This record gives sequence, C-alpha cells and structure tokens, in this order.
Amino acid sequence: MTEIQESLPDKAAARREFHRSRVLDAAEAIVAEKGLPGLKARELADKAGCALGAIYIAFEDLDELVLRVNARTLALLEAALAPPPEVLKKKKELRRLALGYLRFARANAPRWKALFEHRLPPEKPLPEWYFAERERLFQLLEAPLARLLPQEDPDQRRQKARTLFSAVHGIASLGLEEKLAPTPEATLEAQLCDFIEIVLRGLSDD
Repeated sequence: MTEIQESLPDKAAARREFHRSRVLDAAEAIVAEKGLPGLKARELADKAGCALGAIYIAFEDLDELVLRVNARTLALLEAALAPPPEVLKKKKELRRLALGYLRFARANAPRWKALFEHRLPPEKPLPEWYFAERERLFQLLEAPLARLLPQEDPDQRRQKARTLFSAVHGIASLGLEEKLAPTPEATLEAQLCDFIEIVLRGLSDD
C-alpha cells in the first residue's frame, strides 16, 4: 500500500470533520436566531456553504444535529449557572440558580425553547453522551439540596432536584410566553423568588 493510499482515510475523516463543524456552527446560528422551526435542511446547507448531502455525511440524521446544537445550549446554560467563586448560603444559592435560569431563558429564548421542542421518535433512545450533558445541569441543583438535606437519601434528593427544576421551568415558561397574563420582568422574578421561598419553608419543615 502506498503512502498516498494510506492517507486517504485520514483525508476523508478530516473532510468529514470540516463539514461537521461548519454544519454545526450554521445550525447553531439558525436555531439561536429563529429557533428549531427555522432549521431547514436547504437553508442550513446554504449557510454552511456545503451541498445538501454533506449534512447527512457529517451527521447521522437531523436528530443528531439538533441534539448537538442543544448540547451547546446546555453548555452555555451550565456556564451561566456555574457557582460563583464565593460560597453562597444554601438558600441564596437556590434563588441564584432559579433566577439565573430565568434570565438565561429570557436572553436566549429561541435556543432555550429548542431544548424542549425537539422530540426523538419513540423507538429512538436518548444518546448516553447527551444524557450526561443534561445530568451535569441537574447536579448544579442537587449541590445546594445536599447541603440543605444532608441526611436525605441521594436518590430522593435527585428526585427533588428534578421536581424543583420542572416547577421553575414551568413558572419561567408561562411567564415568558405570557400564557396566563402579561408578566413584566420584575413581576416574574418576584414570583419565582416567592416560589423558592415557599419551597425552602417546606424543606425546613421536613
């Protein structure tokens, strides 16, 4: 086998990775601007500067592409919610996380919505790599709960973290989309703080 023949697989892999990066960057830009409904294959190919077929060479299918875009959004959200250098009191940390989530959702509405609008077919399991990305976010919420409830079973704390996230997400979603009534920014943040206070009182009574 010649040196040229040996280098062909490497060149093909490099070309695939080049297209993959361009397509992913273009998809992320479209979702950030227009949300998931704006992600159309032909427009994506034009923005990425590649042939339509290159999308399906770089990615298994559009589901994988959307998950990769959403993983970038999860990474941005994780960075936005990262603990500050100083250790906050347990109750302040929960309020900081809740308000941080709301503010991220407000500032990044199209890509935030894409996290919840995308659905895999029932027969297609969520990839392990994406599951791990999502779990790191829940761990940010589990940390203050572990300090608030040090004696509680870890599985029960994990369940509480997911329940708390679902409630915070619901308040943020209803308020930002004004599904119940017009909700000014300050009012929505006050509602969220009130909810966290109720939760904290309930946890202290456990």
